[in-house]
Amino acid sequence: MTIDPQASEPQQVTSGVKLLVLMTVLSLAPAVLILATSFTRIVIVLSMLRSAIGTPSVPPNQVLIGLSLLLTFFIMSPVYKQMDEQAVQPFLAGQIDQETAFTRAQKPIREFMFDQTREKDIQLFLDLGNAPQPATLDDIPTITLFPAFVISELRTAFTMGFVIYLPFLVIDLVVSSILLSMGMMMLPPSLVSLPFKLLLFVMVDGWYLIVRSLVLSFMGS
Repeated sequence: MTIDPQASEPQQVTSGVKLLVLMTVLSLAPAVLILATSFTRIVIVLSMLRSAIGTPSVPPNQVLIGLSLLLTFFIMSPVYKQMDEQAVQPFLAGQIDQETAFTRAQKPIREFMFDQTREKDIQLFLDLGNAPQPATLDDIPTITLFPAFVISELRTAFTMGFVIYLPFLVIDLVVSSILLSMGMMMLPPSLVSLPFKLLLFVMVDGWYLIVRSLVLSFMGS
């Protein structure tokens, strides 16, 4: 797509610029889906769960990412519904212009990000950018909120991952101690502890507990 250099009408140039901006936004959509939604926390927690159990390839990456996407769509559905009602449908009906639609579409996603972001992280990027202290949340630019939200999500995900690791770590320590006391030092402890960790995870209905905790960690904020 190119902008016609012979265009003499301002409307022609404006339309070309708008199309260019739209293409740029669409190219960034995957990054926005990953970093501005619940996807980051979910995929990290599920990956750490897999590592804690000791099965680095089960469930496979495709299943893990697919489940993360499904949970993301479920958690973000109220936000997407607001964006559709407040921005997309009025724009398609010709009731508002493109700039107004973009402004309205940002509001639900910004509210979601504010709910999950620590004030400390927002202040960090305000200080790094030498930005003035905001009087209200609306004064905080999205370029500041975005990275603050990401590092808050990383912290929360690692905190949940640490809690998940503990019971499996206890099993590894117990099995290692038993094998050492029996003089079976050549037998890998992970080989013996894996069935016990799988049994524990199945008995407590682990997938139910993990998914429930992940969803409630957003809805309870």
